[in-house]
Order: sequence, then C-alpha cells, then structure tokens
Amino acid sequence: MKRVAFLALILAGTLWGLGFPLGKLILRETDAAHMVLLRFVVAAVVAAPFALRTKEARALFKSPVMLASGALYGVAFMVQFEGLAHVSVTLAALLVGAMPALIAVCAKVMGEKVSRASWMGVGAATLGAALIAGKPDGAGSLLGVALSLGSLLIFLAWLVVLKRAPKPPTPMAIPAVTVIVAAFTVLPIALIMHGPPKLDLSVSAWSGVLGLGLLSTLLATAAWQYGSSRVGSASAGVFINIEPLMGASIGVLLFGDHLSLALAVGGLMIIAGSFVVVLGEKQADPASLQAEPAPAP
Repeated sequence: MKRVAFLALILAGTLWGLGFPLGKLILRETDAAHMVLLRFVVAAVVAAPFALRTKEARALFKSPVMLASGALYGVAFMVQFEGLAHVSVTLAALLVGAMPALIAVCAKVMGEKVSRASWMGVGAATLGAALIAGKPDGAGSLLGVALSLGSLLIFLAWLVVLKRAPKPPTPMAIPAVTVIVAAFTVLPIALIMHGPPKLDLSVSAWSGVLGLGLLSTLLATAAWQYGSSRVGSASAGVFINIEPLMGASIGVLLFGDHLSLALAVGGLMIIAGSFVVVLGEKQADPASLQAEPAPAP
C-alpha cells in the first residue's frame, strides 16, 4: 500500500511541476487571471460529478471551512500566475521550493515541535530565496518575485484552514469541492480585472489549459491527498520538491531560461534546505500535516 502511496506522491509532484511551463505557454496568448479562470472551469466541470454524487459530498458546499479553503486556493493561483507573468519558468519553480520551510515555521507558530535540523533547513531555504529575489539576473522582476512568494503564504493559509475540513465521504469529494469553489471565486475577479476571457486561443494554448485543469489541478490534488493520507507527513513532504525540480528543468531545457549563478545557487539552497526540513520533521506528529493537499500547483 505504501508503494502505491509513494507512486501517487511522485505523480502529484510531477504534475504540479508541469504547471509552470504550461502556464507560461498560455500566457503568450492571454493574461494570468483569465488563464487561471479557464484552468479552474475545466477542473470544475470534471470535478462536478464527484462533488454532487452524494448528499454527504454536496453538504461540503455548506461548510465554512470548505468555502474558505476553496476561495484561498483560487486566489493563491491567481497571485502565483500573476507573478509567473513577470518571471521565468525556472525562477517561479525554484521559489516554490521554499514551501516546506514555510510549513515548518507555521508549525512552530501553531505550537508544534520543530527540530534544530529543521530550523537549519529553514535558514538555508530562506537565504536561497533572498539570493534569488535580490539578484534575479534577468529571470524576472522584483514584483514577480514578490507575487510568487506572496502566493506561497496564501497557499500556506489554505493548508491551515484545510486542517479543519470535515471528514470527506469519498476520496475525491474534498478536491472536487475545492476546485469548484475556487472556480466561482476567481470568476468575478477575472471579469472585473479584464472582462470576459478570450476563447479564440490556439490549439497549443487550449492544450495547456486542459493540461492545467485536468492534470496540474484536479488529478495532482487528488493524487497528493491519496498518497499523503497513507504515509507520514515528513515522507510526503519530500515529494513537494519534485515540483521545483520539474519546473526548473523544463524552463531551462524547453523555454531557454538562463540558469545564472545566483539562480542556480539560490535554487540549490532552497531545495537542499527543504529536504533538511522535511527530514528533520520525522519526529513530529504524523497527523500534523498528513492527509492534506500539497501547498503548490
């Protein structure tokens, strides 16, 4: 069973890693808000049968916790991809590597035990993020870096809220309800910002939208929930780092991103620090972060 769980976590990390290059592909033809809207509309249409199938699943739409988590989820993606519009694929992906460190800080604030090794990892990841932010070397603007890091804080708030979610009647119920609420949240925001979305996109752009909606949103979230509910939180947290590795690699190989010294060193510090964090948390309570969706797209 654990073998299947690890495979699910690998799948989730890989699919989230595809989110940045797919998003950059779509941003060539539309703005970030409309891209996120189309992404969640696709995910919501596919998720609807899972969210509406049973009375218990439909009752989740009345939960204030689920409404708040869905709203935070949608807003976090809007902020993240607004940031992606101002930075490279590689830079945006590497900044996500700071998420495990943020989780450790949040755990400490909420009264959970954080080991000395974990704080060392937090420091390394923070310095790496500061190095990238201070010297993006053409990989993006300070605004883009700020938006990218800000989205991580919103994702962190989403995780905290989701800890109080009611017990789901089926494995797909919570991710399905989450993406539907997120879709209804981003709809008015996107319309106010830019009006109706542009639908006459190219085949490649629509392929990116479908990929983001089906793979990097709904399937990735469901895979993470399945895997993280069957292994300890520290073990599951390691797989978060697949996302920045995937996104950064694709950015350099396929999008021609420039891998500067500052970007490379900062990214390595973030990833190495994050690994120290999740490995240092092996002694933490396994229920503290277990069975939650991942903090990143």
